[in-house]
Amino acid sequence: MLRTVAFCLSFALNTAFSSAAGLPGAAPAGVYKTDPSHSSLLFSFSHFGLSRYTARFTRVDARLDWRPETPETSRLSVTIDPLSMRTDYPWPELVDFDAKIGGDDTFLAGKPIVFVSRAIHVTGDRTGTVEGLLTLRGETHPATLDVVFNGSMAEHPMMGVPKIGFSATASLRRSDWGLDVAVPDLGDVVTLVIETQMVPEDHRFE
Repeated sequence: MLRTVAFCLSFALNTAFSSAAGLPGAAPAGVYKTDPSHSSLLFSFSHFGLSRYTARFTRVDARLDWRPETPETSRLSVTIDPLSMRTDYPWPELVDFDAKIGGDDTFLAGKPIVFVSRAIHVTGDRTGTVEGLLTLRGETHPATLDVVFNGSMAEHPMMGVPKIGFSATASLRRSDWGLDVAVPDLGDVVTLVIETQMVPEDHRFE
């Protein structure tokens, strides 16, 4: 269950953009991290065919070694805390549903969710894919993010630091990671939706 992360994250994989990356208005190369106040990681799956149950993770640490001149050589790693799941369960006085899904062995088992990129491919104008390995419940299998590069700034007008922004989606079968509880009543295919802004790794949030 990851919209992860897992990242978690979108990559500019755009040849046309790369050629303009050295312009003064673009964010420079370097290592960037998630701006948590402007990022989200959601996941959803079919719930008895009646709707798509949707939840999110609130603690996501993504690091991107951003190389705008050759985006295919960039590298991404994402770590997600499964205990940061938020379902907005309406009766917390009856059961800590977030802790149950994040921590029980039947579900996410309280183990870190980790995504590490292995290959990045430019697929079109401001689009690309990030192929990597996703570790979930202690099992590691391939996963792919479809990414859109939304743009970058050499100096954000409010924060005063370089920023880059991405959107990403992915689909995975949770049963591949041994998470097969209640399939097929609860859908096997999980859809991840990621929105993120990233800042230089040494930036301090205050």
